[in-house]
Amino acid sequence: MTETTQTGATPPGDASATRSPEYRLAKDALSGLREDLFHDAFAYRPLSRTALDGQWTRRLPARLAPHAARVPYAVVGLVALLCFYGGLVGGYNGPWTMLSGLVCAVPVLATLVRPVGAFWMSMAATPLVALLDSSWGDWPWLPGPFMCHTAVLVIVAIRTRPRTAVWMWFITAAYAFVNESLWGPGHYGSNSAPLLVLTAFALLAISLWHIRRDARQQVTAQQTVTAHERSRRTLLEERTNIARELHDVVAHHMSVVAIQAEAAPYRVENPPEELERAFATIRENAVAALTELRRVLGVVRAEDYEAPDAPQPTLADLDALLANVREAGLGVEKAVTGAVRELPPGVELSAYRIVQEALSNSLRHAPGATARVEVSYVLGGLGLRIVNTAIPANTLVKPSPGAGHGITGMRERVSMLNGEMTAGPTGDGGYEVAVFLPVTAPSEGDA
Repeated sequence: MTETTQTGATPPGDASATRSPEYRLAKDALSGLREDLFHDAFAYRPLSRTALDGQWTRRLPARLAPHAARVPYAVVGLVALLCFYGGLVGGYNGPWTMLSGLVCAVPVLATLVRPVGAFWMSMAATPLVALLDSSWGDWPWLPGPFMCHTAVLVIVAIRTRPRTAVWMWFITAAYAFVNESLWGPGHYGSNSAPLLVLTAFALLAISLWHIRRDARQQVTAQQTVTAHERSRRTLLEERTNIARELHDVVAHHMSVVAIQAEAAPYRVENPPEELERAFATIRENAVAALTELRRVLGVVRAEDYEAPDAPQPTLADLDALLANVREAGLGVEKAVTGAVRELPPGVELSAYRIVQEALSNSLRHAPGATARVEVSYVLGGLGLRIVNTAIPANTLVKPSPGAGHGITGMRERVSMLNGEMTAGPTGDGGYEVAVFLPVTAPSEGDA
């Protein structure tokens, strides 16, 4: 019995896995070459119009800006005209000369609609013009093909990616090497080296421009995402603060209800049994609501968050807030209109916080200005208007930069109460925040 041992056997389907890294690298390179220059080479890819909000078009005068989109087409047309003239140099007199010029101009024009196909047309134009030309002073790039191929390489490199530009340059170098090998430098004056050096520097500059543009776009996209996430995080933090504050306000009132319901029967001598049961039910419901409130809203507290010892501020505490702001250097006055009345705790707290944030913004962004706070008790709600004057010209304090997160927090509070808010600069250079918070009057059934 003969025993046969096989080592290192590889399934037929996994033969490529045992290839060397050099083989895989060459295979990937050939795949890239086929994808960039051979696969669907003559596909229709029209040149997109220039954006009117670009870096350069924004600087144009208003009457010239609408015509900026036609500038690339005009430049390509001018280059094609120059190549047409280059194709006429040195040719026979007659129709062959005109044909030579057209052969040099058509690939340049084709870059507007079929960029990769224009490269192959330019490669084919080089020997074709050589057959139509009578001088053969330079080889293999006569004046027309020299200008045509250089222009096509530059335009196609701008329209495609750096890898495609590298492949085009290598194919051009291979064509030049084949011509040098077949004809030799002794027969004609070779100008392959100048063409290759010139196009190499041009394609290198274009590739660096591509890389810089892509990097700038990525940075811009990342900045946009970062700003969006920062705004979203600010919004979530503000909602968390609102939930914490409302938790403290509502929990305080529910605790008061529970205590008063428990103590109420003892304030009446010989209370009816039905009254005792009613107060007991009120207390049980208040305690249950308080427990549920702490369970639901308590999760928004951070581990290091400590509930404030003092009650949450209301509009009655505005005077203390304004005094504190005046000590910080902001001249502010207050005006109250309408019949002052007690509002729901959530409205009172949100109104106080909105005034506080608006005055803080005035301190940071308008140093040296003065502010005015208007509180209007109107039918159906509460109106707030906080406006500051423009920054004085003689102030030595510079405004602090800001990202508008305070405005985001104010809008979130107003949105929570189904209110309305406008914020923006005033005509005299100041800034104004106007808010309306609706307050539903309690009906007799709710009393």
